[in-house]
Amino acid sequence: MRRSGPQDRALPRRLGDTGLRAGPLGLGMAALGRPGYITIGHAVDFAGTDPAAAARRAYAVLDEARALGVVHIDAARSYGRAEQFLAGWLTERAIVPGEMTISSKWGYTYTADWRVDAERHEVKDHTPAALERQWPESRALLGRWLGLYQIHSATPGSGVLDDATVLDRLASLRDGGLVIGLTTSGPEQGETIRRALGIRRGGRRLFGAVQATWNPLETSAAPALAEAHAEGVGVIVKEALANGRLALRPGSAPGPHHRALVAAVPGAADPAQAALALAMAQPFADVVLSGAATVEHLRDNAGATGLLRAADPRALDAAAEDPGDYWATRAALPWN
Repeated sequence: MRRSGPQDRALPRRLGDTGLRAGPLGLGMAALGRPGYITIGHAVDFAGTDPAAAARRAYAVLDEARALGVVHIDAARSYGRAEQFLAGWLTERAIVPGEMTISSKWGYTYTADWRVDAERHEVKDHTPAALERQWPESRALLGRWLGLYQIHSATPGSGVLDDATVLDRLASLRDGGLVIGLTTSGPEQGETIRRALGIRRGGRRLFGAVQATWNPLETSAAPALAEAHAEGVGVIVKEALANGRLALRPGSAPGPHHRALVAAVPGAADPAQAALALAMAQPFADVVLSGAATVEHLRDNAGATGLLRAADPRALDAAAEDPGDYWATRAALPWN
């Protein structure tokens, strides 16, 4: 298949060889479906814990995403009520299956019970029992629209890529018409991605898509993502703003990374636009997810799509942190 370059990164495209619609900008619902999340400033953006208000906010952001031409919406079982909000919106707006790429994930259970001060917000469980419990839940809400179902946050230590029962079950879902993917996290993302590329079931590669963290501070997965892209695997970039570290909150003074981002992307209105443009300009990226929790932030994020030709993907090589340090910082972010 033809590999696109920076000059046509903004054109409509597909998610690898899956046939699903893609990028350049998608919407991730991690910050929309629950009152607590680790994005810096989330408490201000979410503005209260009333579930009805949260649903209205989610619908408004989803409406804006559709108006902006976004065709990929990503949820998860652990994103609070994200799947519920998304299913309600898809139904009320009469979205035709296939009009948008709808993806979700299994492997974490939401345990905060709509509380910001919960001791634990989610629990990781990659066992066959968790898959058999969560897959019917996702199917009941999103079955008509769901095109991509992913392992949530696979790592070398989770053991999920060694579990034949899980892999066989995912292969049966693939054979039933779903695209199967995985998301990755942690300093060993590259190892996880390469391991997944080699997994076959029924003589075919099991995973059709991978969703990984890439941003100017955490670039270590890039070589493995390039390999995946070259094999026709769809590549979804998440956390392009490093959970808010690369966005400039109102009243905050810009730091060195903020200034470097704007300098690297002429025309960028702010560091968030610049960071997203740099992510979209990566040759391996089929879609880059915005984690916006407000209409205003999504509109600002969407401005990045007009900056791809100005973005120099090499401009921030020196900004990258050691992966271990990056993920330690991320793990220390408070839920708010």
